[in-house]
Amino acid sequence: MNKAIFLDKDGTITVDTGYTYKVEDLKFEDNALIALRLLQTPEYLLIIVTGQSGIGRGMYTEQDYHKFMKAMYEKFRLEGINIDGEYFCPHHPKEGIGKYKIDCECRKPKIGMLEQAAREFNIDLSQSWVIGDKTDDIEMGRRAGCRTILVRAGKCGKDKNFDVKPDYTANDLLEAAAYVIANPFKT
Repeated sequence: MNKAIFLDKDGTITVDTGYTYKVEDLKFEDNALIALRLLQTPEYLLIIVTGQSGIGRGMYTEQDYHKFMKAMYEKFRLEGINIDGEYFCPHHPKEGIGKYKIDCECRKPKIGMLEQAAREFNIDLSQSWVIGDKTDDIEMGRRAGCRTILVRAGKCGKDKNFDVKPDYTANDLLEAAAYVIANPFKT
């Protein structure tokens, strides 16, 4: 089975300007690109798991999201970074519009995105990591049985949606990457 590092996007990899979807707003968190290159090892798949409730709320479209991601992947390509998979949740159970107003299984902290990735990539979640800037990310990782790292970028865990303690707290994604590499799973 494979191992993965599940990465939140907004506030972890990219600067979160609040419902960030415009290509001109694409900026990376400090050291994020260096960290992603460091995490590219044969041991782990790199998978982005991101909540995009702005789609569901009617703030932007799925096409806008994909255009943003295409620009991000182009920057990754130029930096020699390969992301193995990407999952996003466009839903919101209360503020969603039309087909997006559902209580889905993919909205963090539910683990639907992680379970889908586990099926599609043959991933052992107990041998994987979740890295994010919100307590929703940490709670999702906890529920799935992953190790978790909270980064002090983006929301820095100040959302306080869940009273959870990550396995590690890092100043940024680069420090998180160094911790992952220094603390391999025992086989």
